[in-house]
Amino acid sequence: MNYVDGFVVPVPTANLAAYRKMARRAGKIWREHGALEYVECLGDDVAPGKLTSFPQAVKLKDGETVVFSWIVYKSRRDRDRINKKVMADPRLADMMDPKQLPFDGKRMFWGGFKVLVEA
Repeated sequence: MNYVDGFVVPVPTANLAAYRKMARRAGKIWREHGALEYVECLGDDVAPGKLTSFPQAVKLKDGETVVFSWIVYKSRRDRDRINKKVMADPRLADMMDPKQLPFDGKRMFWGGFKVLVEA
């Protein structure tokens, strides 16, 4: 079974073009280093819930859009190896500076997941 890293981040709608450019570059680099799949999605039907929701989880503000993303790997071992290479890749250096990001990285959340069902 594959292994998946999942991410959720609030992106100011005015910064979506810059975010898309950054995500395309990051996706290309992750794939070059061995990721099987790299996907970034814009929230379309993510209304606030009564107890919890994507907007509540990132403390979504007016003028922001929720982005849900995932990267697929063959295994956690592959993920750890690939992420080590990606984090050392000089082409991503500017994306490691929180001041250069087109979103508030403090409200981003992520985690690694073992695949339970793959249909």
